Amino acid sequence: MGERPTEVAHAGAEPTVVREPAWVRAGVWVVPPPLGAGVLWGLKSISGWIASLSWFPAQGVFRLVSEIAEPYATAGAVALGLVAGLVLSAIIASEQLTVTVSHREVRWRRDGKEGGVDRGRIASVFVDRKALVLLDAAGAELARETSDLARERLRDAFRAHGYPWRDEGDPFEHDYRLWVDGTDELSATANALLRERQRALREDEDDEARVLRAELAKLGVFVREEKKRQYWRTKPEVSGERASSG
Repeated sequence: MGERPTEVAHAGAEPTVVREPAWVRAGVWVVPPPLGAGVLWGLKSISGWIASLSWFPAQGVFRLVSEIAEPYATAGAVALGLVAGLVLSAIIASEQLTVTVSHREVRWRRDGKEGGVDRGRIASVFVDRKALVLLDAAGAELARETSDLARERLRDAFRAHGYPWRDEGDPFEHDYRLWVDGTDELSATANALLRERQRALREDEDDEARVLRAELAKLGVFVREEKKRQYWRTKPEVSGERASSG
């Protein structure tokens, strides 16, 4: 299955905006609320039966629901489901990434927070798995932002503004090593940050994981994860020739 299209809007030298297409952004708000209402309505409908199953968890809740008079039980279940769906919609929408590429800089926005890098600092741009990565000439990571944005649309946006896009991906792919707590090659501070980031990944605390990634980058340690395992590398001591697009 191919990547779904991602909206790209640009005109000449104007900034290019890459984001999820309109139908995806609308669907985020259209689908979860009725889905949530339907799920809770369904659970309410079988609450009496569930309350009769001695082995089922949270029986007290289902017994209480089954005793609520109609139409209040149904109305309450539907209303609560709608609210839960809206909360889920807001969470999904906040996690969507928007990237704006211009001749002067690259900017991105997620969850009301913005970041950016001046063009002059960027020596390499590529997608590593599902992450957009920007490197400087020395191989240091300037940004690593994960999203569902289509690789082809990101490539077209950066190439349209003359950025050094790498189709072949990360020039430092083979420099990453699996992190093991207490790794001798890393400082005690770096190991402590990686330990805390491992906890954040395990508990799905994405914002905390991003903050800790930034702190590690300040120490010259760059990290990526696969199935919640962390892999790390440091900035090469040699010149950044491999980070250029060649």
